Amino acid sequence: MDESVRGERRGPAAAVSVVESAPGRYGVRGPLTFATARQALDAGLGALAAARGASIEMDCGEVGASDSAGLAVLIEWLAWARRNGRTLSFSNVPEAIRAIARICEIEDLLLGR
Repeated sequence: MDESVRGERRGPAAAVSVVESAPGRYGVRGPLTFATARQALDAGLGALAAARGASIEMDCGEVGASDSAGLAVLIEWLAWARRNGRTLSFSNVPEAIRAIARICEIEDLLLGR
C-alpha cells in the first residue's frame, strides 16, 4: 500500500487517513480501533514528520468508531511530537476516546488543559 508524504494511506484496504487540510492542520478520517491502530499510528506519524511548523492540530471530527486503542494512538502521536519539539493539539476528539481518557485521568493531557 502506498503512503503519501503527508501520511495519507490509499488503496481499497485503507480505513484510516490523516490528510493536511491547511498548513499545520490535519484531518483524521476513519475508525480509531484495535483493527486500525497500526495503520492510524503510521499515518499520523507520517503526517507529523511531514508537517513544517512547530504547532500541529489533528482534527478528529471525521473519526468513526473508536476505542482504547484509538486513545493509545493519540497518546503516541503526542509523545512523538514532544520528543521532536512540536506542539500537538487535538480537536473534535470522539466522546468514546474522551470517556476512556477521563477514566484514566489523562483527559487534560489529551486535550491540552
